[in-house]
Amino acid sequence: QVRLAESGGGLVQAGGSLRLSCVASGPIDINHDWLTGWFRRAPGKEREFVAMIKWSTGGTYYHASGKGRFTASRDNAKNTVYLQMNGLEPEDTAVYYCAPGRAPFDITQVAGYESWGQGTQVTVSS
Repeated sequence: QVRLAESGGGLVQAGGSLRLSCVASGPIDINHDWLTGWFRRAPGKEREFVAMIKWSTGGTYYHASGKGRFTASRDNAKNTVYLQMNGLEPEDTAVYYCAPGRAPFDITQVAGYESWGQGTQVTVSS
């Protein structure tokens, strides 16, 4: 089973930036439509989709809340995907998760992903 581990969270002031990392372990074959989804869960809210990146092509897709501010990228040699977050706002405060999945499925839904890590806390102060 493919497993991912997140890191890079922290405390940042509004307007600041963070880069989250997500290291994959297990049988990932980039030629078989593996992708990584980024989700977040704010206090008292459901886990919500943030972004997606495909391992094979680097193609990305973003939730409207992150467009223009968040950028997903990957380094296949390191089995690592990243989420660069700029212009952070207090509303971005949440635990951020990455998860692996194999297309095709609804990438915005939690149910389609295969496993979940512990997440990494992002706190944005005003």
